[in-house]
Amino acid sequence: MPGVQSANFLPRIEIFAISLASIFLFVGLGAIALAAFRHRERMWIVTWFGVFSLLYGVRLFAESRSFLAMIPGPPSLIRYTIAAVTYTILIPALLFWYELSTPRLHRLVKAMIWAAVVVFVLGIGNLFLTGNTQRFMPLNNILAIVLILSTATINCIPRLARRYLTIQSPVLAIGTVTLAAAALYANLSTFIGYAVNGFVEPPAFAIFVFAIGYVAAKHVMTNERRLLSIEQELEVAREIQNSILPADTPKLNGLDIAAAYYPMASVAGDFYEFIQIDEHRAGFLIADVSGHGVPAALIASMIKVAMHAVQAHAADPGELLRGLNRILSHQLKGQFVTAGYLFVDMEAKLARYSGAGHPPLLHWNFANGGLRRLESNGLLFGVLKDTHYPSAELRLNAGDRFLLYTDGLTEPENSTGEQFGADRIVHVLRSAPARTCADVSRTLFHESKSWQPPNTPQQDDVTLIVLGVQ
Repeated sequence: MPGVQSANFLPRIEIFAISLASIFLFVGLGAIALAAFRHRERMWIVTWFGVFSLLYGVRLFAESRSFLAMIPGPPSLIRYTIAAVTYTILIPALLFWYELSTPRLHRLVKAMIWAAVVVFVLGIGNLFLTGNTQRFMPLNNILAIVLILSTATINCIPRLARRYLTIQSPVLAIGTVTLAAAALYANLSTFIGYAVNGFVEPPAFAIFVFAIGYVAAKHVMTNERRLLSIEQELEVAREIQNSILPADTPKLNGLDIAAAYYPMASVAGDFYEFIQIDEHRAGFLIADVSGHGVPAALIASMIKVAMHAVQAHAADPGELLRGLNRILSHQLKGQFVTAGYLFVDMEAKLARYSGAGHPPLLHWNFANGGLRRLESNGLLFGVLKDTHYPSAELRLNAGDRFLLYTDGLTEPENSTGEQFGADRIVHVLRSAPARTCADVSRTLFHESKSWQPPNTPQQDDVTLIVLGVQ
């Protein structure tokens, strides 16, 4: 009877081992596929865990007698496979540990990784040259014991876990200690010489895989909640930023005006503002803060406030920019702002322009079809607290068009690296002169975006102010 019970019990163990091996293979392949699918997020910790789990599943299959009975080939091939996997598996395990640890522990883990690589090269090289599977296995087992003891110790002591681990969790500690105990039991047999029950380590590894899965799922859910909160805050910030932009364009006799604002993200560093004095005169400001996102958007909001302090200089572009620079220099904290300001007097048929490191104002002359680029640039805001901004004066003639823009319009590149550039802007300005400024603005943005290869995301904020003299 005992013999019958043993005969019936062995297949159950084999079936359970093969089932666990299949799970480890599935988990490993799934983790590798997930990391490859989301490669932009640099999920190396998932990649190395996947390779570790995959190799462990392969070794467990190779150690299963029931599975081996179905595989053709000499028994030595199976021994070589088990040895090769054993020499290899420590490398992804250490790389996983490296990703899990803080920089304070990286130097030690790197040293262990290089040691594991050396043992791998020696072990695999000796395996191919002599067929001996065990010559360098003691060195491999020593490294495994060091890894086991260090991971278990750090995970079990909260003070060390907070200092050396990027993720701390009681579940992860339980899984790590369980696997460590089983692996230590298996690896010490090389030196002490006791018989190892091969069924001890696989269930321990299954507990470890469950612990990693639990921690990963919890980590993902926490990140998703954090991202959702950030997205909600950015949406509020976007609404606030949109509220500080002018709701309408000025109404000036004899002037068609269109303004367009295309942020790259929820919030942007581009800004524009109008100062209307009366039905004949108005000022047009456009600005571009260095960088993107929330910091640039905050500075753009500061420009809105600063504009109220310099409205008295609306008719003097150079003095207005000088005042803005003086106010903002204390607040920029290492960032910079380019700006262009155009003042238009439709009664006198004159305009004045000044810039602060900004792309030139484009003036298309309807009468002769020529294009004038007005630089009139002083320094960017934030370089010097007090600086001079020269201004240029020009006549306004019927049919003329003016374009204020940020560099996000001209910098998109095609597949050969050629920028959209100012020449293509001129082509749009010259074509169909009877079109409204709103049509010209939409066409410019569409042409600039279409210049890039298909499905290329917008690389910078784009803001346009188009003026047409009627």
